[in-house]
Amino acid sequence: MLTPHRLTCEYFTDPLGLDVRQPRLSWVSSANERGARQTAYQLLVNSPADSVVWDSGKVVSDSSVQVPYGGPALQPSQRYYWRVRLWDERDAASEWSAAAFWEMGLLDGANWQAEWITPDWDEDVSQPQPAPLLRRNFSAASGLVMARLYATSLGLYELWLNGQRVGEAVLTPGWTSYDHHLQYQTYDVTALICEGPNAVGAILGDGWYRGYLGFAGRRNLYGERLALLLQLHLKYDDGHLEIVGSDTHWRATSGPIQMSDIYLGESYDARQERPGWDQTGYDDKDWHGVRTLEHTKDILVAQIAPPVRRHEQLRPVSISRSPKGETILDFGQNMVGWVRLRARGPAGTTITLRHAEVLQQGNLYTENLRKAAQTTRYTLKGTGAAEVFEPHFTFQGFQYVAVEGFPGEPTLDDFTGIVLHSDTLPTGTFECSNALINQLQHNIVWGQKGNFVDVPTDCPQRDERLGWTGDAQVFIRTACFNMNVAAFFTKWLRDLRADQLPNGSVPHVVPDVLARGPALTLNVSTPAGSAAWGDAAVICPWTIYLCYGDTRLLAEQYPSMVGWVEYMRRQADEDYVWRQGFHFGDWLDYRGFEARLPAPVTNNEIIATAFFAYCAELLANAARVLGKASDAERYADLAHKVKAAFNAEFVTATGRVGPNTQTAYVLALHFDLLPEQVRPQAAARLAEEVRKNYYHLTTGFVGTPYLCQVLSRYGYIDEAYELLNQESYPSWLYPVKKGATTIWERWDGIKPDGSFQDAGMNSFNHYAYGAIGEWLYGVVAGLEIDPAEPGYKHVLCQPQPGGGLTYVRATLDSPYGVVVSAWELTEADFRLSLTVPANARATVRLPAQSLTAVTEGGQPIAVGNGINSAHVANNLAIIEVGSGSYEFVTTGLNLAQAMASVRHVAGRLDRYSTLRDLLSSEVAKAALSQHLGPAVLQALDSARVMGVSLKDMPLVQLADLAPQVLTAEKLDAIEAALRGAAQGGN
Repeated sequence: MLTPHRLTCEYFTDPLGLDVRQPRLSWVSSANERGARQTAYQLLVNSPADSVVWDSGKVVSDSSVQVPYGGPALQPSQRYYWRVRLWDERDAASEWSAAAFWEMGLLDGANWQAEWITPDWDEDVSQPQPAPLLRRNFSAASGLVMARLYATSLGLYELWLNGQRVGEAVLTPGWTSYDHHLQYQTYDVTALICEGPNAVGAILGDGWYRGYLGFAGRRNLYGERLALLLQLHLKYDDGHLEIVGSDTHWRATSGPIQMSDIYLGESYDARQERPGWDQTGYDDKDWHGVRTLEHTKDILVAQIAPPVRRHEQLRPVSISRSPKGETILDFGQNMVGWVRLRARGPAGTTITLRHAEVLQQGNLYTENLRKAAQTTRYTLKGTGAAEVFEPHFTFQGFQYVAVEGFPGEPTLDDFTGIVLHSDTLPTGTFECSNALINQLQHNIVWGQKGNFVDVPTDCPQRDERLGWTGDAQVFIRTACFNMNVAAFFTKWLRDLRADQLPNGSVPHVVPDVLARGPALTLNVSTPAGSAAWGDAAVICPWTIYLCYGDTRLLAEQYPSMVGWVEYMRRQADEDYVWRQGFHFGDWLDYRGFEARLPAPVTNNEIIATAFFAYCAELLANAARVLGKASDAERYADLAHKVKAAFNAEFVTATGRVGPNTQTAYVLALHFDLLPEQVRPQAAARLAEEVRKNYYHLTTGFVGTPYLCQVLSRYGYIDEAYELLNQESYPSWLYPVKKGATTIWERWDGIKPDGSFQDAGMNSFNHYAYGAIGEWLYGVVAGLEIDPAEPGYKHVLCQPQPGGGLTYVRATLDSPYGVVVSAWELTEADFRLSLTVPANARATVRLPAQSLTAVTEGGQPIAVGNGINSAHVANNLAIIEVGSGSYEFVTTGLNLAQAMASVRHVAGRLDRYSTLRDLLSSEVAKAALSQHLGPAVLQALDSARVMGVSLKDMPLVQLADLAPQVLTAEKLDAIEAALRGAAQGGN
């Protein structure tokens, strides 16, 4: 029998303040037996008085994700309780679930009775100003049963009620396209209201609204006045409602926050605190008044995405003295947030904290921050007691902090790193037998945390931190594995739709601050319209649909998707090749790995035309899902024409694509642009390009996400694992070996010789290259989606072992429940543990030459007990299963022997290791000296080719450059010595 639980509404548990007029309800079911599935449901929605608002009756359907409410119109500020019961495959009814609820918000601007208020003083808005405090007193009668506080601001706000902080969110109301949407938040403050006198207060900060924003050093991009809009609803047991709102009865003054800015940091003078300002009885007669501000309420929308909250608390792992004499804290993790400090000292003592991601020769490296100071200053009030402070309206990206002015000797206990990010719930885990790959996954997750601060930003530390559309679209699939990002991207895509130009062009960043003034310094003629960046308008909503089954978002974004594809159609020439306009191209691709220069470049026409075809096809798919048959036919035809144009312009009959680059082949193959008969040849050329580059990638932002996907899809799984295991530059594991704890912007932010890349663009927390995470989950662990049954209703499980891995385990908390795929490779067999949640099913593909080689639960494969069918095709056992947990074992594959012959395993020295890494090992150094001689080894140690140190090249490349010195025989002998040492445990 099924048991319904984990009830959610619009992706949240018991949400407050919804503006969605037809909320969608979801639940997860569990069962003790295999093959359990839902065949019908019944929803019951009640009012707080327990009267029935809507009874769906028994609905014959297996839908359990985002079932829309179908009752009468919902009322503002009203709470609704709901329950669900289910029928299973035997038509047995479950018990009713425990009750959940949702509560409506104010729904539209007409229900706001409060007024926008701003302090009644003039300011020099050309530079940061002190953060104002606003307050007022009010009274509450007896018999209060409910209190709701609705609030938003121009700028950022914090709320205080009777001396207590309201809510746990920070950086509210968040960052949106403020001209189109301004979020408000809803708080349950019933427990904070007292009968009789009460006091409510607010602190305002510049934030994204009027602080520095973008890399042109400009402020006030959205407005010059900070303002508060607040409405408090007090509901009493006799049914009457009292409203207290922001109006001219409020008072304002400046407070201890002397300056607060997203980029610059925050300065706080505790001597300027006003004790009791947010409590009753406080004398505010010397405060200023406020004045009302004309600002529309029609753009107000309830918050639909998870707010930014405090998460982990990290203590420094060390305190040291830098060569410059600075006290340096190392938090051991590149993080995003701020530092909470504790200190005791004389009044007027100022403690300064300067934040940075890395050290350069032991000193704080801040050049890559550009104009972002990332500095916190706290001035003690000097009461003799320990003072504790953390910032309010800023955040920093950092691992290291320089401390100046601390009274006495600082200790590790005086500082705490507070991690901030949008409260997107973790959904995925991935681990394997290789520690370096596990660290890579760790870095991917922390890069996502640090850059999902209300919008998907490129970086969290320098004077940028913008919602770059290209970064978002390449990473979104990985993001969906790691965390539940459906609501997060729903909010961001709403702003993309709002900021999209009338001609359909999509901004490079969303919210689009680049269009608000001369902010670009990249020789960009327009802040919108780049291929692969603008394609976020199509790729992101389609991905959310695949991962969560969200058809409403797909429908809401559909006009935006059409607008972008039609823009591309107009930009393309008559032959459907897109040749004009500005494009970022394969941003930060690697050029010139081989000795021959110049290296080939994937030209923009190939990239633009490839994405044109791809997004036209995705749009056709979306139209089919939404029942738009004529649109589906039209855009499928457009995709076909663009593909034909791509092949005519860029592809030869033998499968060569354009300039013969990895990215050119990756896009052509991943987007299915090539004729079937040409694809194997093109895939072979791609694999050859990987081998010619000594198993290094040469792709940039555009090609990297799909590189391993394409290789494994076309049978080159070994080459894909070689790329994953590669440790020398450029590769995913090169930064890991350099000590990275997040994903870097550049493959070599820190170069092999320890020097740094160009500081103008050298972020050490930039999630785009973390898109390899999709391949780790989807191919290595084998968790994929059937597009015909999105949201993991039908799990496709086909793990592909390789790369020297002996075990992998991945979990994913899907819309239907937790999916688990865990495999282990032993000397004798391949074992797969699979868990499929109730009301879902899976297709399992295991390497096997016959079904007799496969067992489940220790028994031969047989239909029944959750197994619906099984057969063998193309050396794969294909097994259809229902929900439940399964233990599959495949024998007779000689997989262990094949794994032992893997060319390169991460963490193991071999011919693909760099000379620098080899020389760091005494065993390897001895082997090199034995077979090359000390003189040659010394010459190699100092030689350079075209400015590149030979120490930073793979040993196999040195053999190609100087075959007379490093012969094939010597190379084999050196590798044999290394392998023997590894097997001997040295």
